[in-house]
Amino acid sequence: MNFRKFFFYAFAGIVISSCTARQEINYMTDIDNVALDNAIKNSRSTLQPGDQLVVNISARDLDAVKPFNQNYSSSATVTQYSVPGSNSLPQQLPVSGPTYLVDTDYNITFPQLGKISTKGENIETFRDKMTSLLSKYIKDPIVDVKLTNFKVSFAGEVARPGTYVIPEGNTSILSALALAGDATPYGIRQNVLLIRNVDGQITKHRLDLTKSDFINSPYYYLKQNDIIYVQPNANREKAARVDPNLGLYISVSSVVASLVIGIISLTRR
Repeated sequence: MNFRKFFFYAFAGIVISSCTARQEINYMTDIDNVALDNAIKNSRSTLQPGDQLVVNISARDLDAVKPFNQNYSSSATVTQYSVPGSNSLPQQLPVSGPTYLVDTDYNITFPQLGKISTKGENIETFRDKMTSLLSKYIKDPIVDVKLTNFKVSFAGEVARPGTYVIPEGNTSILSALALAGDATPYGIRQNVLLIRNVDGQITKHRLDLTKSDFINSPYYYLKQNDIIYVQPNANREKAARVDPNLGLYISVSSVVASLVIGIISLTRR
């Protein structure tokens, strides 16, 4: 048997088997064909047990608001993360003010007002509710409400898997994906899994990020504690099962093959 041909075909087989199939890595390829007017309707998530709210009350009469801002130290701050630009990492932003925890019954305990229900409320509607309640005691109150522990988690084929705290409790899946460094070239963008827990009900949804119709779905804007899993493609799964020393073995085999061919060539002369 011709050893040169044998090693040529063996090398060609290795090269062909190592080639990866073309993977779609573009997002929303049909964006020009999709109307975006409904997307904003799903932008705010309702408040959930465990949410931490910073509530600041102000008005022209500063003495009138003092009883409603009690139990607050100006040195107390809560850290949030800003959405990064370009390739920068999230930056820490301090958020200060009285902090209230939403309990398992969806209530917070507020100075002077007692228990206030957050059931079915988002940040805007809860702010309006607080303004209405405080108007009975304060003239023209100004209420500022921030959700300080809104977080989403990324796993699978993303550059930086982990849990991310996002300011204002409002982000789209694409913005949050940017926080995680985007999906890797090995991630399947056509079958992204989103796991959601709302009012104790856990649901799962599959999203095709290469198409634009998900923008008008309830899953374009993320909710508190959403988990996003980017599935690896077949090539990544195969690579995970391959011996990590395979590259070394191939290199050694190539050197040995070259030596064998050289020796055979010399012996034939």
